[in-house]
Amino acid sequence: MDTQLERTVTPFDAARAEAFMDSVAAMANASALTTMIAIGKRTGLFETLASMPPADSNQIAVRSGLAERYVREWLAALVMGEIIIYEPEAQTYHLPPEHAASLTESGQLGDLGVLARLAVSLSRIEDDLVRCFQTGEGTNYHDYANFHEVMALDSAQTVVAGLFDHILPLVPGIDDRLRQGIDVLDAGCGRGRALLTLAEHYPNSRFTGYDLCADAIEWATGEAARRGLTNIRFRTKDMTGFDESARYDLVTSFDAVHDQKDPGALIAGLHQALRPGGTYLMQDIGGSARLENNRDFPMAALLYTISCLHCTPVSLGQGGKGLGTMWGWETAKALLEETGFSPVVKHVLPHDPMNVWFVAAKA
Repeated sequence: MDTQLERTVTPFDAARAEAFMDSVAAMANASALTTMIAIGKRTGLFETLASMPPADSNQIAVRSGLAERYVREWLAALVMGEIIIYEPEAQTYHLPPEHAASLTESGQLGDLGVLARLAVSLSRIEDDLVRCFQTGEGTNYHDYANFHEVMALDSAQTVVAGLFDHILPLVPGIDDRLRQGIDVLDAGCGRGRALLTLAEHYPNSRFTGYDLCADAIEWATGEAARRGLTNIRFRTKDMTGFDESARYDLVTSFDAVHDQKDPGALIAGLHQALRPGGTYLMQDIGGSARLENNRDFPMAALLYTISCLHCTPVSLGQGGKGLGTMWGWETAKALLEETGFSPVVKHVLPHDPMNVWFVAAKA
């Protein structure tokens, strides 16, 4: 045996092993509850419960329009997870307002049930990911069912909700310019929730949204028509090799750059697409490029999991570098500066420590 290996072998710590076993069991239990939360979000059960006084399973099923036997079993799982309160004598169930605050769309703490839906959605491609582990290949955006629906729900919280009070004020003078009328591009717009909101608020400006996925663009186009917006257009577009020159005054991207085939080339293309004096407003995940710096970063394990299951493989599937979700704010800032943006100002909003915002100016 190698003498170095001999020196590093330590005695088996039974207490440590049992503590870790308990931890793994707790993870499995929490994972099961994550699935139940996702089902509760899709079926509207949390919204139903939040609108009702304590009720039995039949009353909840009737109110929600669902099958009682399934509702009862779902309730039981969430009672065991201490998410729903059960009164044995009355056989009633109740969602406390303190829990509804982070599990309903109108919850004052934000709807974290969206993250449960995202986790469950990504887990459905386990077979494809095992193949990727074995071959080094990647995946395609269309492999992920409901992905754009879930991301649109997340965007409503992280971007749309704070658009006018927190995000646009990061760009000096942009409100006045949008009111007067400028050209705006959202790169990787998904379902376009943020762009639709801007187009409604600033009728004198002109808005363009590009995204690779036709299903997302179809939804966005339909929603624009439903709202009667004539100052916005959406196009299905692969932004690899993006080449438009001096067409926009403001370019945005919301959580869209890190899973591109070539983030650096995209940023360079967006720089070229801006007119002189234009601004690029970029949101991305605010973790560090250095693994050891992320131990205290919010939901770091979830973000690395999303990276492993989605952002890294979709980049590799395009022949890209696979930088991943946690490519790091340092990497993003360096690419912006290397492209020629100056100054590049980094912001972290107090209410949203998970994301980083860059305001990058084109001279």
